[in-house]
Amino acid sequence: MDLEAAEVWIEAARHHFALQLGMSVFCGAIVGIERQLRGKAVGIRTSILICLATQVFIRLGTDLGQSGAFVDPTRVLGQVVTGVGFLGAGVILAKGGAITGVTSAAVVWMLAAIGSTIGTGRPFEALSLSIAVVAILTGVRLLERAFTRLGGGSDEPEAAPKEERPTF
Repeated sequence: MDLEAAEVWIEAARHHFALQLGMSVFCGAIVGIERQLRGKAVGIRTSILICLATQVFIRLGTDLGQSGAFVDPTRVLGQVVTGVGFLGAGVILAKGGAITGVTSAAVVWMLAAIGSTIGTGRPFEALSLSIAVVAILTGVRLLERAFTRLGGGSDEPEAAPKEERPTF
């Protein structure tokens, strides 16, 4: 199966539950692995579950709206955003005047956005979002390290100076 045939198959199956389930697990894992490797509170399991649950809620709202029941899928989406915002707020902590967990809370929100994207039948967009999130988290961390070094400080230990040896 070449890439073009795969795209045609995915486009035809984009609303199929098995594809959405697999994409939710895969996209949640992409982001979750980065967080897990960094030792953050929102790791692989949490990321997969947030992405998966959001996808299911959005899919249910969309399916009920199409079945003739009086359901507005945009209200379901709005409630998901509110609920996930509350979940993200639980990740933010204040310790001795410093606030931590804001990035993890933002990641929770992005995972819900990724799950919502999958639930509305947009798997390629969800995959792109997942890759973008990891690229942003990784890229900005590298930039922060570079700017710290340029500013005179460093979060990494310096190499010990070489001892001068007498020449004979």
